Amino acid sequence: MKNLVNRFLSEDDRARITDAVKKAEKSTSGEIVPMVVSASDRYPLASVIGALGLSIPLALPGAWFLGPLAGMGRHDMWIFLGVETVLFLVAYLLVDNVLWLRRLFISEQEMMDEVRTAALASFYQNGLHRTRDETGVLIFISVFEKKVWVLGDRGIHGKVGDDSWKEIVSMITEGIKNRKQGDAICRAVERAGEILAKHFPIKAGDRDELPNLIEGK
Repeated sequence: MKNLVNRFLSEDDRARITDAVKKAEKSTSGEIVPMVVSASDRYPLASVIGALGLSIPLALPGAWFLGPLAGMGRHDMWIFLGVETVLFLVAYLLVDNVLWLRRLFISEQEMMDEVRTAALASFYQNGLHRTRDETGVLIFISVFEKKVWVLGDRGIHGKVGDDSWKEIVSMITEGIKNRKQGDAICRAVERAGEILAKHFPIKAGDRDELPNLIEGK
């Protein structure tokens, strides 16, 4: 899948998000990590389903038209299989490379499941579970799916309710819809800092333990 992150975030967006994280963490011992990835999965089955869905309806009239031209019957199975094979390959390449078309063959639930799984894996792969006070927060943004998932470490989970994370998710998803994702992420980071500061104020000797922005493929 093409790298969508470069189109999603400008260099100015990256700089502003990094600055927003630094500013938010000045008032809390929490570690806020926005992470932006192109997609949470390759969704190979979607290309197959999409290719079949597009090629079979076209193969039937195609075989009916080409059968006589090839000196065979309009309902000859070999003509149909030949036409279907060619159309399937063309449709597969089309669905595999046109992202908005591929999305049509992926359910919302499948995308949500994949984003959740990718966010959880990224949480551990990037060491958010290893902070001193278990106060790492991952704001995971998957561009292809246009979905956001927020995960807090054990030290945070018991004090910060799910409603707070839903607020963060809504802020970013709304910004994505309005094509103002950079502004939305900055506001979400600021809001996350305000939420964390209430329960986890800055401590003496606190240091920045995690990256302020992570970009994935």
